Amino acid sequence: MNDRRRVRAVISDFGGVLTSPLFQSFAAWQRQSGLSFERLGQAIADATERSGQHPLYELEKGAITEAEFLTLLETELGGGVSLSGMRDVYFEHLHPNGPMIDFMRELRGRGLRMALLTNNVREWEPQWRAKLPEIDEIFEVVVDSAFVGMRKPDREIYALTLERIGGVAAEECVFVDDVDVNCETARALGMHAVQFQSAQQAIPEVERLLGA
Repeated sequence: MNDRRRVRAVISDFGGVLTSPLFQSFAAWQRQSGLSFERLGQAIADATERSGQHPLYELEKGAITEAEFLTLLETELGGGVSLSGMRDVYFEHLHPNGPMIDFMRELRGRGLRMALLTNNVREWEPQWRAKLPEIDEIFEVVVDSAFVGMRKPDREIYALTLERIGGVAAEECVFVDDVDVNCETARALGMHAVQFQSAQQAIPEVERLLGA
């Protein structure tokens, strides 16, 4: 069996692949809030040390609410710091990546099985889906970390995605994500993986895997 026949499915990340880079949205929020990444990162590290759980990971797994996450960080930051409005600024500066969305739609039209696998926040679902209104047209399966209690790069969420696609083995999948550790897990499970940097780089890499 050749690679063209083996590759039957594409699993794509959402943020940073089908959208503009996430750091641009966080940078916009940083400019408006005046909080440095270093200070925010230290607050997350301190909260992790106190509780033994990484608050962002817990948020992305739906174990804590957005309100609980923000309150936790505000407590660590002190000084009356408010993180309200973070979501609005984040999504205001998050834009669809047209070339990648069009490419994913084309792949669905070619008959490939299509799944979306995203680490996300439960309360953010209306906003991120609004950035990609054609999501259910393109992707037959959507796995959102906040609704399944696990997150990338945990192997279990990849297994769940394959289970929901149904009838497709890991070796028959191309996985596209902008985070290297997420791609490493995909490869460890037997998937082909493309670490997204730009549409100009990722699309030819996916095409090579489909046509090898």
